[in-house]
Amino acid sequence: MPKVIRVNMTDLSVRIEEAPAAWAGLGGRALTSTVVAAEVPPTCHPLGPNNKLVFAPGLLSGTAAGNAGRMSAGAKSPLTGTIKESNAGGTCGRMLGRLDIKAIIIEGQPASTDAWYNIRISNEGVVVEPETETVGLNNFAVLESVARRYGEDKGVITIGSAGENLMLISNISTRDPEGKLRSFGRGGLGAVMGSKRVKFITIDQDGTRPVPLVDSAAFKAANMVFTKALKDHPVSGQGLPTYGTAVLVNILHEIGGLPTRNFTSGQCEHHDMISGEHMYDTIVARGGEPTHGCSLGCVIQCSQVYNDKDGKYLTSGFEYETIWAFGADCLIDNLDLIAECDNVMDDLGVDSIETPVMFGVAMEAGILKFGDGKEVLRLLREEIGKATPLGRVLGGGTALVGKTYGVARVPVVKGQGIPAYDPRSVKGIGVTYATTTQGADHTAGYAVATNVLNVGGKVDPLSNVGQVELSRNLQIATAAIDSTGLCLFIAFPALDIAECLPATVDMLNARFGTKLTMDDVVGLGKTVLKLEHEFNLAAGIGPEQDRLPEFFELEAIAPHNVKWDMDQKELATFWNF
Repeated sequence: MPKVIRVNMTDLSVRIEEAPAAWAGLGGRALTSTVVAAEVPPTCHPLGPNNKLVFAPGLLSGTAAGNAGRMSAGAKSPLTGTIKESNAGGTCGRMLGRLDIKAIIIEGQPASTDAWYNIRISNEGVVVEPETETVGLNNFAVLESVARRYGEDKGVITIGSAGENLMLISNISTRDPEGKLRSFGRGGLGAVMGSKRVKFITIDQDGTRPVPLVDSAAFKAANMVFTKALKDHPVSGQGLPTYGTAVLVNILHEIGGLPTRNFTSGQCEHHDMISGEHMYDTIVARGGEPTHGCSLGCVIQCSQVYNDKDGKYLTSGFEYETIWAFGADCLIDNLDLIAECDNVMDDLGVDSIETPVMFGVAMEAGILKFGDGKEVLRLLREEIGKATPLGRVLGGGTALVGKTYGVARVPVVKGQGIPAYDPRSVKGIGVTYATTTQGADHTAGYAVATNVLNVGGKVDPLSNVGQVELSRNLQIATAAIDSTGLCLFIAFPALDIAECLPATVDMLNARFGTKLTMDDVVGLGKTVLKLEHEFNLAAGIGPEQDRLPEFFELEAIAPHNVKWDMDQKELATFWNF
């Protein structure tokens, strides 16, 4: 029977429970948000004992389903004050699926602020013990320590020094199949794990068997249809495997939606130097891997391994949002410097969107100059990494830096930095930023797909017409996808290829012996969004915060000379479902 592991850090007790029957159809985001909404007081302090940190594999995690290697982490966010879910690839989601663990719930916190602990989960049970060796170390050193002490084949969930120091830009990292890192980014979840005094968690799948399927033949047939759709779609089958997510740099530049110099322009002069095409050529010339998976069973393979000029590993999973934020928003024109920043952020355990967006505001504040990548590296290592007074201000995120230095142009919603797409030029993503329960988050409802890439139809990115409906439908679908353990990028073929989504439902039915329909999946997405919305309302985060910063309404952006002019009353209709 599916198990729930509860670890109480106040008394260091462990309870292994049978998963409630009501959770049978929940996984990933649906389960993390259900637990947080039911068990966390909405008005609690996110770094206090009443918050809970929840990890949950998706409904298809551990199976042979293509791109089903993701798992979710959830809590009340210390950055936004909202409910928060983040999901990541790596190895742990599949391992938890094989262990038949429905969720890990970490609650309470030790009385002592000097003690640290690790949690080890295996087929034999759960062990919580004091941790001393890795305290104060960053993520790559933690991986080395765990591999030496417990074996190289273990799943690892860890925080770096930023999480230990309870910084709001901190994230939680997890080991990928090649011993590198993937992250539960956004929202400061690393600080929540740090507040529980948990340095790392290991997952050991030794002795497990393949995930049972009620109808293995039907599952295999549906998975074949599903993976074919992923390979056949031009975005998931060609663009992303070749150029990674950085394929978007030139595309967004061309349409004037590439936020540049702290959102003062929609185009960047040196876009070609930070583009996916340039990255691909550089990787190939240096013997790296332009096509690479973040988890086992990945069909799309949009990740990559980026080497330095000497052919040595520099970073992997070099994403568009990170390249955009440092390359265009901060005006750093050297891809190697950006890759080095990415490596340092992985090591420290800080969000690779919030952190560079924060640096864009810091540059406007005069803390450093636009384009100064070497100073970014110094501030990451010497200030944030060592938790100096300046490092703690920077580690507080974009909104805090803006307030501290009196900057008026601060691109945040609900305290979280706005990523990668200017909402004046891509109106649908602006609706998502304003209305999502998660704070500014493009992945919550990726309207860029339809506004810019013409996936799932076409909605004019410069018009207000149809944007609320577009974002609403995408946010509902995304909440459902986030619950399955499937990668968000399956949305591209799902929007265009008729067989894709039904095959997903068929896999769920074959896995569990259910008779779900498409309406059931849509219903799950709606339920998740409403649950999260109700939590936020109870936390004091109402419709007055469902809006973009004022400067988007005041400052037109070239080349289209457009402002954000969406009517707030129309935005409020988002929740009419």
